[in-house]
Amino acid sequence: MNPQVRVERIGREGEPVVIIDGFAPDPGRLVAQACAAPLTAGGGNYPGLRAPVDGRYCDEVAPLVAAAARRVFGYHGRLSFDRILFSLTTTPPAALTLAQRLPHVDAVEPGRLALVHYLGERDWGGTRFFRHRSTGYERIGPDRHRAYLDALAMDLARDGEPGPAYIAGETAMFVPIAHVTARPNRAVLYRGSLLHCAAIDNRRPLPADAATGRLTIAAFLGAT
Repeated sequence: MNPQVRVERIGREGEPVVIIDGFAPDPGRLVAQACAAPLTAGGGNYPGLRAPVDGRYCDEVAPLVAAAARRVFGYHGRLSFDRILFSLTTTPPAALTLAQRLPHVDAVEPGRLALVHYLGERDWGGTRFFRHRSTGYERIGPDRHRAYLDALAMDLARDGEPGPAYIAGETAMFVPIAHVTARPNRAVLYRGSLLHCAAIDNRRPLPADAATGRLTIAAFLGAT
């Protein structure tokens, strides 16, 4: 395995996003595990099916993630994988909830990182990052969380809810600032407080098959 790592600074705030190609030593094994896993609708705001990933995955990728956490984000203490989930995006645009039609953050607390590992052979969509127009925020930390929620409520009252679709570009409320394309065995690591969403093509039906659909592993980490 010879991972290729690069760092991009995105948006006006210059937040780092780490892109790693050749991330896992055996991505085919991971796809086979996902195909055999009991993928179910896990609740929350994820638009699709999920199942836990076994601990071997953490053992394989933790050294690479820890190195990036130290070098890029300045975390030199403990790194913990809090949740690791196979994630298969399946929800059609017409069935999306309001939260699924907007960019989101994975956490607002300091020391939270998120990782998306793309496993599908086809590009079903990578990850986009956004700026909120009315506040200018690209990152929603605890110091901004209340102001962001209040401003978003005002936006929705003024402009109405977005239509039944995955957000795909500029809207009245959000501006895209970066796009990481999906490639087999590519991972993207970023602060959980960055506004983002999956970059889904609303014109393409999403297969409910881990072998052919938009399969990723989503991991949520704590770092000190």
